[in-house]
Amino acid sequence: MQTATAGLDLLAAYRTMWLIRAFEDRVQDLFVQGEVSGTTHLCQGQEAVSAGVCAALRRDDYMTCTYRGHGHVLAKGADPTRAMAEILGRANGLCRGLGGSMHLTDAACGALGSFAIVGAGLPVAVGAAWSARLRGTNQVAVAFFGDGTANIGAFHEAANLAAVWRLPVSFVCENNLYGEYTAFAQTSPVAHVADRAAAYAMANERVDGNDVEAVFAAAQRAVERARAREGPTLLECETYRQRGHSRTDPATYRPREEVEHWLARDPLTLLRERLRDQWDDQAAAQIAAEARDCIDEAVRMARASAPLPPEEIPAYVYA
Repeated sequence: MQTATAGLDLLAAYRTMWLIRAFEDRVQDLFVQGEVSGTTHLCQGQEAVSAGVCAALRRDDYMTCTYRGHGHVLAKGADPTRAMAEILGRANGLCRGLGGSMHLTDAACGALGSFAIVGAGLPVAVGAAWSARLRGTNQVAVAFFGDGTANIGAFHEAANLAAVWRLPVSFVCENNLYGEYTAFAQTSPVAHVADRAAAYAMANERVDGNDVEAVFAAAQRAVERARAREGPTLLECETYRQRGHSRTDPATYRPREEVEHWLARDPLTLLRERLRDQWDDQAAAQIAAEARDCIDEAVRMARASAPLPPEEIPAYVYA
């Protein structure tokens, strides 16, 4: 079964979104059980952004993301088993278990890194885009970032250089309304992140970040613009994280009515309802079950794997 809208395989998008949701739910459980070292930053509720944007990319295109990056790396094509092994600190993880939750990286599929430093991924994406330009490969780069990053110097430096050199890069802001624990409206003099594109004569769009079709369509326009050497795009996807900033955050600063409003706009529910006349409940439930089974197997395999021997750790530390 394949249902497509303007090139988007909606069934594949639904599978990707469910894979991310199942992955994040399981990571949350593992953290509570004490199996995950450090903290985690989960993206339940924001799956349509990573799934929609990455569906518009080629495998050899580049992508950077934030510490809330599990979903982006999975959407770009990383192996869920190796991603889970990384979070559990196993040697067969994406980074040999040395990076953990906030540093998932898989260069084989263009995922250049999850960056724990706010804004750090944007200059890297610009550099990757410049590399593609110099090598004449027609690759593009995408940098995912949060609304709080729009107040960081690296954002403005990256946007300025990308615009001056008309580089094939797209800046994708996942505006979930809060920079950590503070509402965006309290930290920015502009109403929308996309408004900042005007300062760099940059193309921009605002889109419903919980609508995977809308995200894909906007991302596709940005990617086509980049490949045509028409310069960068600032894409603002308005979405919402269903949980706190990190696993130590109960998110009590958010109004209950606001949370309920966004929970009712769960991206998985929106896509499921839109396609109710094409998919029966059994088919939709099967996709969710397959995603959970996939993640259960990833956890089983990760638990059965060994961490990197301590004597080998210095081999990956540079002075």
